[in-house]
Amino acid sequence: MAEPTHTRLRMFNTKDTYPEQNLDNDLCQAVVAGGVVYLRGQIGQDLETRESVGIGDVTAQAEKAMANIAMLLEEAGSSLADIVKVTVYIIDPRYREDVYRTMGKWLKGVFPVSTGIVVQALARPEWLVEIDATAVISENSATNTGTEAGRSEVAQ
Repeated sequence: MAEPTHTRLRMFNTKDTYPEQNLDNDLCQAVVAGGVVYLRGQIGQDLETRESVGIGDVTAQAEKAMANIAMLLEEAGSSLADIVKVTVYIIDPRYREDVYRTMGKWLKGVFPVSTGIVVQALARPEWLVEIDATAVISENSATNTGTEAGRSEVAQ
């Protein structure tokens, strides 16, 4: 049997995450493949309880999204310093300064490329911002891989 080439973290099904919607998709919060960490877009949601946080407060939601990103990267054997690209989705262009100021605190000195997009809405009406990130695991971070709890491997 071939060695797994992808590591999937925090797998879930959309039936559980979005019970109000008629969905049945198997997804995960992060995939590690070939030394790259691909993260699912993060919002103001507690990953353990699936509860939305910071309702009505874009800064609080951006803060939680960045905290989730940091936590997921650590679980993947990476860190914020390894981020190479972020994509930011906001539902109102007036949120840009608050979101980028918050994100900038977390990414000080990292210098990723960034794309910002204003969208009509996100998956739930209370979500104001979504941030996704891609990281390339550095040699310093790579020594930590394989020790994180909650990892699940799937061969591709």
